[in-house]
Amino acid sequence: MELPLVVGVDGSHSSLQAVDWAADEAARHGLPLRLVYASLWERYEGIRPATDPERPWEQVMADRIAASAAERAARRRPDVRISTEVLPEDPVSALLSAGQDASGVVTGSRGRGELAGLLLGSVSLTVAARAPCPVTVVRGGEPNRRGAFGRIVLGVGEGAGPAAAMRFAFREAEARGCELTAVRAWRCPAGEVTDDLMIYGDPVRAHWDRAERMLEDALRGPERDHPKVTVRRETVEGSARKVLLHAAATADLLILGARRRHGHAVGLQLGRVAHTALHHAPCPVAIVPEPG
Repeated sequence: MELPLVVGVDGSHSSLQAVDWAADEAARHGLPLRLVYASLWERYEGIRPATDPERPWEQVMADRIAASAAERAARRRPDVRISTEVLPEDPVSALLSAGQDASGVVTGSRGRGELAGLLLGSVSLTVAARAPCPVTVVRGGEPNRRGAFGRIVLGVGEGAGPAAAMRFAFREAEARGCELTAVRAWRCPAGEVTDDLMIYGDPVRAHWDRAERMLEDALRGPERDHPKVTVRRETVEGSARKVLLHAAATADLLILGARRRHGHAVGLQLGRVAHTALHHAPCPVAIVPEPG
């Protein structure tokens, strides 16, 4: 059974961008697309009551918005199977529930009820932090959202192995037929003494070589499994947040893993790198849950 790609809709410009992106993504992977509207996202003002007393005007507006989003997706990708669902829940609960049986969840960067000045809507941030499946927040410039650069960036952190984010990135690059840039940022703390330093005699060289080895080890298995994917390796000195934002400027998608804390009430905990990317990245950002 093919799990659908779920996209949250609310009629906002940001959610329509998410619908466009999700329709392309569903077509790319041959997935059905499920549009979810949570009917408690907003109370509309100045709207006349529905003529049908059995249907509250909130429900009428929700149905219209969901249907309009479905029509938009169908015009863009007529080959994609599309369904809609209006749920009597708050948006976070609705999308987290939908994500239990989804290949991924897609959201815009902010909703109708959120101030334009906010860096990222609270719904998108919370869903990205807690969903059991990959979550993509559609943000950034039009060329990045459209996939004009033919390049995906994957942030590779400490202890990376055959991680979920790594597998997700290779599948995505293969489906898009684009280059995958695996980025490892590294720092050289002042005054540090390690075994590598004793070997190389140069702390910068020692940290650079360690980052190179770690990146090579992390990519070996996935490259073997996806021989058609062109991989570029980048080991860059600097903070991971700055390095990844710079790399994402000419990327169609930035992919990051987020480790799950077992037994924690709110599920995934987003680190500083993921938080920064979700608030500032110049392209769509996919957060992939990692067991750990």
